[in-house]
Amino acid sequence: MTLDRCSINTATLGHHSPIERVIDLVARHGFGAIAPWRRDLSGHDVTTVSRQIRDAGLAVSGLCRSTYFPAATRQDFLANVEDNRRALDDAAVLGAPCFVLVVGTTPAGHKGLDLARAQVLEGLSLLLDHARHVGVALAIEPLHPMYAGDRSCVASLSEALAMCDTLDPEGRGGVATAIDAYHVWWDWKLADGIAEAGRKGRIAAFHVCDWLVPTKDLLLDRGMMGEGVIDLSAMRALIEAAGYDGFVEVEIFSNHWWNQPEQHVLEACGRSLQLI
Repeated sequence: MTLDRCSINTATLGHHSPIERVIDLVARHGFGAIAPWRRDLSGHDVTTVSRQIRDAGLAVSGLCRSTYFPAATRQDFLANVEDNRRALDDAAVLGAPCFVLVVGTTPAGHKGLDLARAQVLEGLSLLLDHARHVGVALAIEPLHPMYAGDRSCVASLSEALAMCDTLDPEGRGGVATAIDAYHVWWDWKLADGIAEAGRKGRIAAFHVCDWLVPTKDLLLDRGMMGEGVIDLSAMRALIEAAGYDGFVEVEIFSNHWWNQPEQHVLEACGRSLQLI
């Protein structure tokens, strides 16, 4: 795989350096794109950042990530929706094809996932027309089921696709999925889900890292590609066979890698991507 078809999600570098330095580092190491996190854009003029990215010769593979939708009060729920609406506008300025959604889960004072799922669907429905208007897809990222209690009520690719079908039954677009290897590799129906997503044009992003055995921290011990047990080559083949021709985006949350110099992390990413 050539690095010009790969992207670096800024979370991979640990949010240590200002976005200007990160843009320069990613470009100098030969990657074709970058996926900024909103926290890295805080305090910056998004138009200026967008110009810096283009001047460096990079594309933008996506903007990460959404404010959680579910909330204990109607006022807070609507505020969350509006925050995501503003992020969609930033994504459009950046030229991002998608806005990655980690949707949130059970609001404080509640139990179970029914309310959270209902609020997520409503929130997405309130944003869909705007997403279509600005040309940025809402990319629902299913998270591994271990995060169902604190990060996402959407825990499988099939559930994300069902939400897309509910929101967009006619296939007009504007809502899709972000497929992250770390979160979906365990699913015995993954091949069917990827094929379905491809047929329906619902693959907006493909994120890669690896699952370490043993995993020391379920959030912050993700592996460099090739270090763990995920068959990333097979997953990439499935996604490309389904018609996805976008960037392969490296997104690694790792205390180990975050404690390494950013240049070393990018060099390791470049080497490990050759394994998939």
